Amino acid sequence: MSTIYKQISLSVQNNSHSGALTFVYYNSEFDVPMFSPAVLDHFKNPRNPGDILDADAIAEVTNPVCGDVLRLSVRTEVGRIVEARFKAQGCVTAIACSSYLTEILQGKTLDEARKITAQQISDGLGGLPPATAHGSQLAVDGLRAVLPKLK
Repeated sequence: MSTIYKQISLSVQNNSHSGALTFVYYNSEFDVPMFSPAVLDHFKNPRNPGDILDADAIAEVTNPVCGDVLRLSVRTEVGRIVEARFKAQGCVTAIACSSYLTEILQGKTLDEARKITAQQISDGLGGLPPATAHGSQLAVDGLRAVLPKLK
């Protein structure tokens, strides 16, 4: 049975101390990094975080098994998604997949957005380990929840 170590990045700042800690995810059975560089980049530097104040639609979805939560807000103009933002609480892949989704949504028509799959999100991030593939499904669930609210 393999042991999986998770990455945790912390920034500590106060009046007398500042610093950062980083631990790297590894799957010890194979001694290889658990996440692709793209996943770690979107996790450490999420794109489009936050809410859209004048959003045309907002949806919130939860993975009942692990408790990950995604809030996706979208703004459209003339049938195209011009802005997408997210707030997520959860694992590395939940955050990375939500971030990636907001990037690929921008400029898409609603029909094009409906065709986005969890596998496309996983592939776009260089692949997800099976144990964390639920992150891409959460992103697609959020997309499926927000699209019907757009007219």
